[in-house]
Amino acid sequence: MARYIALLKFTEQGSKNVKKSTSRAHAFDKLAKKAGVTVEGQFWTMGRFDGVLVLNAPTEADVLHLLTELTALGNVQTETMQALVDSEFDAIISR
Repeated sequence: MARYIALLKFTEQGSKNVKKSTSRAHAFDKLAKKAGVTVEGQFWTMGRFDGVLVLNAPTEADVLHLLTELTALGNVQTETMQALVDSEFDAIISR
């Protein structure tokens, strides 16, 4: 499974409903499980982004499907990237 990091930014709707953010996060865990994606972590942050998700998924398409469902709810926008550990990175650059 590949690991992905999704950076989250509240939309205007998400900011208005910020007090429900943790309950939405728990609902997202269930949505992810149904999509076959494992949530390694959910974090609220300060600065340019309001949150970070660390996800494991069998395919990029699984992550894309899940995050489009999340953004369709209207509370966050996402910016997502694949994340590699050292051994995965070494295997790619040593080709």
